[in-house]
Amino acid sequence: MISEIWRSAVLALFLLLPVAASAQEAGLRKASLAIETPGGERHVFQVEWAGTAAEREHGLMFRAELDADAGMIFDFGVARTVMMWMKNTPISLDMLFIDEEGVVSRIAERTMPYSEDIIASPGPVRYVLEINGGRSAALGIVPGSRVDIDAARASLK
Repeated sequence: MISEIWRSAVLALFLLLPVAASAQEAGLRKASLAIETPGGERHVFQVEWAGTAAEREHGLMFRAELDADAGMIFDFGVARTVMMWMKNTPISLDMLFIDEEGVVSRIAERTMPYSEDIIASPGPVRYVLEINGGRSAALGIVPGSRVDIDAARASLK
């Protein structure tokens, strides 16, 4: 009897996780975010804006897929040293560390799914953009690329 109760509780938990992830996705504001490479190429991503501590903490956890030109931007409010990880994240991501001026200072490419290893910024940054793993290299996005943060803010919905 007790084992049946535990089994039901565990099953309910696993059934609720996708619902919780979908609810998190629905609550985030969305924006168009453009990145210009040093070579002058421009790429636009549709991003979810994680601006609160709770939104940043949840991030892209439990997401099984991400559209090619989609992502999530983490806004820390002020420039500071940032520590990220891949806990409960089943897809590989590129993490772009962006300073207050919108300049990419580091890219952690093809991060390891589910890893709890710390991925640190190279110094103070205000933003981190997460996109599909390998997408930065495919598009020629490198440190020094510029992110149009002001336009993205203006497009928030």
